[in-house]
Amino acid sequence: QVQLVESGGGLVQAGDSLRLSCAASGQTFSNYAMGWFRQAPGKEREFVAAISGNGKTKDYVDSVKGRFTISRDNAKNTVYLQMDDLKPENTAVYYCAAAKYWSSRRYSTGYDYWGQGTQVTVSS
Repeated sequence: QVQLVESGGGLVQAGDSLRLSCAASGQTFSNYAMGWFRQAPGKEREFVAAISGNGKTKDYVDSVKGRFTISRDNAKNTVYLQMDDLKPENTAVYYCAAAKYWSSRRYSTGYDYWGQGTQVTVSS
């Protein structure tokens, strides 16, 4: 079992930055690829970013490339999502998740464990 707890969400204005954190406990953190997903009201949960277990490989949805950065600190069992130049369309509940296999990183079904989510609201 892996327990995940997100933090760092909030209400910001367009153009501002936020850094989300996801603290993990349980099994060996570096054994898991970590992903961030988001779900806006009335929409399906969508992939945002993922990072491999050793932190060397990253993947982003096109809409956040150049603005969002995923990173991890395996010594602290924590994954981060730095979000810069936020836009109103980035408003959503953001979830972190842990996956055993990198190949399925873009699909929510590829993840074994999920956090409870943290709300990000961007006003215009």
